[in-house]
Amino acid sequence: MTAHQPRTRGRPPAADRAHVTAAALRLLDEAGLDALTMRKLATAVGVQVGTLYGYFPTKRDLLTAMAEAMLNGCRDAAEGAAQPRERVWALAKSLRAALLSHRDGARVYAGTHATGPNTLGLAEALNGALREAGLEASAAMRTALLIIHFTTGHVLEEQATVQPGSELPVEIDGLRQAIRHGDYPYLAEGQDHLTGMDFAGLFDQGLRLLTAEL
Repeated sequence: MTAHQPRTRGRPPAADRAHVTAAALRLLDEAGLDALTMRKLATAVGVQVGTLYGYFPTKRDLLTAMAEAMLNGCRDAAEGAAQPRERVWALAKSLRAALLSHRDGARVYAGTHATGPNTLGLAEALNGALREAGLEASAAMRTALLIIHFTTGHVLEEQATVQPGSELPVEIDGLRQAIRHGDYPYLAEGQDHLTGMDFAGLFDQGLRLLTAEL
């Protein structure tokens, strides 16, 4: 007769957490962040809802794990870049690409503070490139935060514009009419840029401004 084995207490193994996180990212891509619930995730994984809280006590914990998973590989984006400024650009662009790779990726990432190797590795690589560019420690950290916040905010706007069901064409037409019929001469002169869709070009311009002194 086999002796009774006591149940292991504590959180489930890391591999199971990774499986749940991957399932959450698939649901995110299918339906978006607003539709991602613990109940739907439990069904997708094949467990009871209560079991999920053993992996992630709160939904914020789940989002943090998802954000960490999205940044996989970002820290290595600057390999091969010769100059510090080039490495900064490569890292920022890798973050943008990572957030764009999942529906509502920027919304998931915003406000999280993951402590895993993907998130901290990206921050370390970005700070290292900025230090090599000549910035002292506090300036490098502040500039790194500015770049990360700029990238996150840019992708938030980008994804909100192109998400399924977006009313963008109607909204742009209304914006153009408001400018045309109002007293906004500077906006009228540049409205093609104001209502344009060149997100990559606008992102590059922002990076140039943020790194102009490097």
